[in-house]
Amino acid sequence: MIKDILKNSDEKMKKTAEALKKELAGMKAGRANAAMLDRIEAEYYGTNTPINQLGNITIPEPRVLVIQPWDKSAIKAIEKAILKSDLGINPSNDGELIRLSIPELTEETRRDIVKKIKKYEENSKVAIRSIRRDSNEKFKSMKKNNEITEDELKKSENEMQKRTDNFIKEIENIVAKKEKEVMSI
Repeated sequence: MIKDILKNSDEKMKKTAEALKKELAGMKAGRANAAMLDRIEAEYYGTNTPINQLGNITIPEPRVLVIQPWDKSAIKAIEKAILKSDLGINPSNDGELIRLSIPELTEETRRDIVKKIKKYEENSKVAIRSIRRDSNEKFKSMKKNNEITEDELKKSENEMQKRTDNFIKEIENIVAKKEKEVMSI
């Protein structure tokens, strides 16, 4: 039973770290990155559809993203979705494809991006700690119901703390890498 709780907690913590990676990958960092468009959906025949499912996304130059829709009638919807998004990039449309020019980052923009990154980091750490708290409550409940001994409770809580510390460290590494990327461009 203890192993199941620990395993379940590990899976949840892993998902939290993966969600952070995905969120940070989608942030603009002065370079063209197709992941920037992952969260953006365009209304296509009455259905919200991710842009990456509406066309081919290429990066012909380091600061340019090109979207070539499979269906030309989707161009307006894609353009509208990009304008409504939080990307802050104006698409240019030539009737065949959409070009997104990623602007150089100013020092102020870099600081704003780092603030956002720190916010995501803190949210991820809170989620990890919440998972730890839930697991520890389950351990205490098991102790209360005489399913485990006091020693097993302490051992389980210590193991949970070790795992929490490891995932917190992983999150800090992910964030440090992204910050370095933003500040070095």
